[in-house]
Amino acid sequence: KKKIVKSLPDMIESASDPQLKQGLESHLSETHEHVRRLEDVFQMLGKSPRSVNCPAIDGIIKEADELTSDVAGDEVRDAAIIAAGQAVEHYEMTRYGSLIAWAQQLGHNDCATVLQKTLEEEKAADQKLSSLAVRKINVRAIG
Repeated sequence: KKKIVKSLPDMIESASDPQLKQGLESHLSETHEHVRRLEDVFQMLGKSPRSVNCPAIDGIIKEADELTSDVAGDEVRDAAIIAAGQAVEHYEMTRYGSLIAWAQQLGHNDCATVLQKTLEEEKAADQKLSSLAVRKINVRAIG
């Protein structure tokens, strides 16, 4: 999550569409809250949070950086930012889904509830990106 927090400001700066910028800024605030919730889950389990290397998210972020820097034109870059953002969201959704299932199986329904809230916010962010892409960003990128 912390790597995502570090990468979002670059995406915000690269975006040209005001709605896209606003959506990314909003999701950055949510992501800070997601980090706090993860820390809460660790505390609920009596564990200390620690950072771990995640080659998958590293690769997604690297691909996002390459994708958004290799395009010409603001409209195409905005479409690339959405595609990259959705790749991150989809990865996070799979991970939160697994964590929720594991927490429930282990009888940690309190943790599952906290993680479910974050999963719902990730789904909503993905939906907002899809809607923005379909309504205008992708259309502008093609034209």
